[in-house]
Amino acid sequence: DGDEVLSSLPISPPPAAMGRKDSVWSVGDAPTEDLEKHEDSQRSTLFIEKPQSGTVTVGEDITFIAKVEAKDLLRKPTVKWFKGKWMDLASKVGKHLQLKEIYDRFTKVFTFEMHIIKAKDNYVGNYRCEVTYKDKFDSCSFDLEVIEIPEVVQTIDIRSAFKRSGDGQDDAGELDFSGLLKHREVKQEDTGPDIDVWELLKQAQPQEYEKIAFQYGITDLRGMLRRLKRMRREEKKSEAFARKLDPAYQVDKGGRIRFVVELNDPTIELKWLRNGQEIRPSPKYIFEHKGTERILIINNCTLADDAAYQVVAGDEKCSTELFVKELPVLITKDLEDVYTMVGARIELDCEVSEEEANVKWFKNGVELTREVRSRYRFKTDGVKHILVMDEAERSDTGTYSVMTTGGQSVCRVQVDLRPLKVLQPLTDMTVRLDKAIMMKCEISEDLHGKWYKNGQLIQDSERIKIIHRGRIHRLEIENSLVEDEGDYTFVPELYAVNLSAKVHIFDPPRVHLDSLKFPDNTVTVIAGNKLRLEVPISGEPTPKIIWKKGEKVILENNNRMKVENCHDHTTFTIDVTERDDTGNYSILLVNEAGKDSAQLRIKVVDIPDPPAAPIITEIGGDWCIMAWEPPPYDGGSPILGYFIERKKKQSGRWMRLNFDLCKELIFEPKNMIEGVAYEVRVFAVNGIGTSKPSMPSKPFVPLAVTSEPTLVTLDGVTDTTVTMKWRPPEQIGAAGLDGYIIEYCFEGQEKWIVANPELTDKTKFTIPNLPTGAKIFVRIKAVNAAGASDPRLHPQPILVKEVIEPPKIRLPRHLRQTYIKRVGETVNLVIPFQGKPRPKVIWEKNGIPVQANQVSIRNSECDTIIFIRKAERKHSGKYELKVQVENLEDKATIDIQIVDRPEPPQVVRIEDVWGDNVALEWKPPKDNGNAEITGYTIQKADKKTMEWFTILEHYHRTNICVSELVIGNEYYFRAFSENMCGLSETATMTKDCAFIQKEGIVYKNPDYKDFDFTEPPLFTQPPASTIAVAGYNTTINCSVRGNPKPKIIWLKNRVEIMNDPRYRMFSNHGVCTLEIRKPSPYDGGTYTCKAVNELGQAEVDCKLEVKDIFSTLLRPAGGLSKSSLSQ
Repeated sequence: DGDEVLSSLPISPPPAAMGRKDSVWSVGDAPTEDLEKHEDSQRSTLFIEKPQSGTVTVGEDITFIAKVEAKDLLRKPTVKWFKGKWMDLASKVGKHLQLKEIYDRFTKVFTFEMHIIKAKDNYVGNYRCEVTYKDKFDSCSFDLEVIEIPEVVQTIDIRSAFKRSGDGQDDAGELDFSGLLKHREVKQEDTGPDIDVWELLKQAQPQEYEKIAFQYGITDLRGMLRRLKRMRREEKKSEAFARKLDPAYQVDKGGRIRFVVELNDPTIELKWLRNGQEIRPSPKYIFEHKGTERILIINNCTLADDAAYQVVAGDEKCSTELFVKELPVLITKDLEDVYTMVGARIELDCEVSEEEANVKWFKNGVELTREVRSRYRFKTDGVKHILVMDEAERSDTGTYSVMTTGGQSVCRVQVDLRPLKVLQPLTDMTVRLDKAIMMKCEISEDLHGKWYKNGQLIQDSERIKIIHRGRIHRLEIENSLVEDEGDYTFVPELYAVNLSAKVHIFDPPRVHLDSLKFPDNTVTVIAGNKLRLEVPISGEPTPKIIWKKGEKVILENNNRMKVENCHDHTTFTIDVTERDDTGNYSILLVNEAGKDSAQLRIKVVDIPDPPAAPIITEIGGDWCIMAWEPPPYDGGSPILGYFIERKKKQSGRWMRLNFDLCKELIFEPKNMIEGVAYEVRVFAVNGIGTSKPSMPSKPFVPLAVTSEPTLVTLDGVTDTTVTMKWRPPEQIGAAGLDGYIIEYCFEGQEKWIVANPELTDKTKFTIPNLPTGAKIFVRIKAVNAAGASDPRLHPQPILVKEVIEPPKIRLPRHLRQTYIKRVGETVNLVIPFQGKPRPKVIWEKNGIPVQANQVSIRNSECDTIIFIRKAERKHSGKYELKVQVENLEDKATIDIQIVDRPEPPQVVRIEDVWGDNVALEWKPPKDNGNAEITGYTIQKADKKTMEWFTILEHYHRTNICVSELVIGNEYYFRAFSENMCGLSETATMTKDCAFIQKEGIVYKNPDYKDFDFTEPPLFTQPPASTIAVAGYNTTINCSVRGNPKPKIIWLKNRVEIMNDPRYRMFSNHGVCTLEIRKPSPYDGGTYTCKAVNELGQAEVDCKLEVKDIFSTLLRPAGGLSKSSLSQ
């Protein structure tokens, strides 16, 4: 607590006491570096209110206040409170010491307070408050005096003194040792006879202390023993010293101090030590002997004498501390105000109370530093201190002050200027362009100044030289420019005086047309573009500018041609150039210094006129040939070539056909779509650009004849006709196919005769009126809009004579077996046949010719069709087809079966009823629908609800036993017939119902023995040995079974893996997984999976080898299987 620290420090210790183990001040923990740092830092006045020394009575409170102004501070300053020179009280805040900080935002003042609560007599001493902000530091010392209250002597009751404080009091729960030293108001208790407990304790053995305390009601045994120990220690007296040194002494700087000790034995050898070093007699240190007293006198004490002193007498020693108090330095002679002129010498002097005292000089509240290159010089002559400023400046005006530890002195310094005289003023000048400008002036003072041109500051450069030599100032400008003309002013520093003059630049006019670098002074511009000529000119003053085209003057307010003039250039602009703008132009410059002119030619070029519409000279299947004439006007530039575009007639999108210019006047467009109408057009190109397109050509359609017909064959021959057939051409083209031309030629002749005067669009034709027995050649041509194709010739000559071909029926495969159709469906059968001449077709059913009103029959030369729109049962049967050619005949039979749904079963009877079972029986239906019965569907219905439920479907027998009926219910049953067409439309129901009697056989469920599924653990798949890559996750997997479910334990090198975050264990449906996260080579080894349940245990082993990635990639094939790597 703070009270313990304060009570142990009667007065502040010196710096020499720090670090000594035997010093009572070594309990402090404040670092000595703070003092050294503060002494080296810049010292300033930060306090606006310092803590003042105070006096307090024992047991009362006192507060010390320090205030710091924060207007110029960016952050809160650091404040420390010390007792003496080194004990930091911030870490000792407790019951008796509190530190507070307050900030007032309106006044911007920090207030720091130190509260001492219930002061004690040993709190007396010297205190210090230090404030630090960046490199600024300030410190203030103050004293605390504690006045003791006279104590009333009374008898001390040890039993009440060493009892714990009662509840409700301020110091409840603390050990009250002060009860032995001063009066306490405690509750009086009946203690019995007056017994001196201290005497009992002094005479008793240590093992009896607890017994005595319990007997006399002493609860604070520990406090009593400490007090007893201290009493015994006080009774022990020194053998060497009859009187020792006081704990500490204090003396003013320059004063005299006496240390006195009294010895028991005057003959004993005595040594005086200072900070552990023996003190030798000298004029400063004087030793005296008076009987048994030994005295050390220290004369003229300085800060170096502030140290720890010891007296060694034989084997004993006693110590003390000496504190040297430095007196404040006072100012005995104050500073005086100074009034002087610029350039004079200023000396400010003062006198202080001590020689070589430390003083600080300030200007306007800012400390003046003692730097090497500072314009301030500091002198010290004994108690006199002088501040010197050579060659005073106006900036030296201000308030100066000197500060010591005991006060400060302030004075005012005022520095004014001398009157300025102009000895040589500036004069106006007229200079030719490119010549030098030299301006000079002289003033009475050697001052710096600035040159201005038209109010703008002039900077020194390679061309402009500013020269200052004593009182003369010169401005020299080499190679004057037009921009150098203006008003020049020189302004000396520190004076409100300026010297002015005007400079005028003149230059003959000149047109700088060569700088534009036009070949032959000719400007070429494209028609329609904007022409802007900016011609540099020179001349001072600015010349008058005239533009002409030929002999005609161009006015500045012309609508299309504009002329803009500036002092260094003239601009000629034509917003939209035209062909008529071509011609010779001139520029004329005139000013007071002369005139100049220049000639240039403007040539306006344009794109050529469009060519005439192209002409199509030839057309192909996907190409054509076009030609055109050159444009009448080439735009003033030679024609470089032509671009050709085409488009479909119905489209608006033109497509360019050539990306390289066509140099000729003819072009062949290709890759056109046959049969589509196209148009083409032409663009002319010169060096300026591309002309507008020509008018489109007349629409044209690329067309091509078809290829020759294919597969020309002989279809039939009679005595006077020949029938040919063929296939269409493979390539018909976009023009389509209009028809065919058939030609024939008699054998031995070359004349081809057209058989069809008009085109035929069929692929079969009969050539009539041919002589019997003649041989002819036949060829066929395909014709479209592009003309006739190449002919296709039959390879062999054809004899005009009929040939008999025996009949042959080609019965389709699906008609070679029974042809089945349902009632109401359509029957349409086509049976092809062959034979020549045209065969006779006969249809019979069951040996009787088919009647036309029942079945429709249609015959042709090559097939016959039998058609029934809605089939009926009567259409079933076997149909016989006969094909006859003269005496030759061929036959075929077709079996047609028309099917329908069957009728229901004839009778459904209940044969027997027992328990919850009913036996049913029925007869097959009379009509099976002309198809085999495929099964029956049986249904039941409760007599109460008559809701039918299907018992069985697709049942093939005619009897059934229905079981699991509800006892006590009555049931009806019915049956449906089924064939390939489906169920019968109606069902046959039993006439009587079946009643399930309640009395019946009692069914007893059979007893089944439960199967035992338990088994001990068994590994069905052991883990595989693995090679893992260091840094990549790896897993070890195995599978196990067992009932009850076994517990899985993983071991590494026979040591169980537990609570290791690098391992994760999973078990899912008997699959056990151990995941090793980012393994290292140290994770390699033998891993064991152990499964345990009530019936036993099992375990399997595997090996894991961890390698780095390079060794893994370079390892040879074979060895252990690799584990799956996960990242």
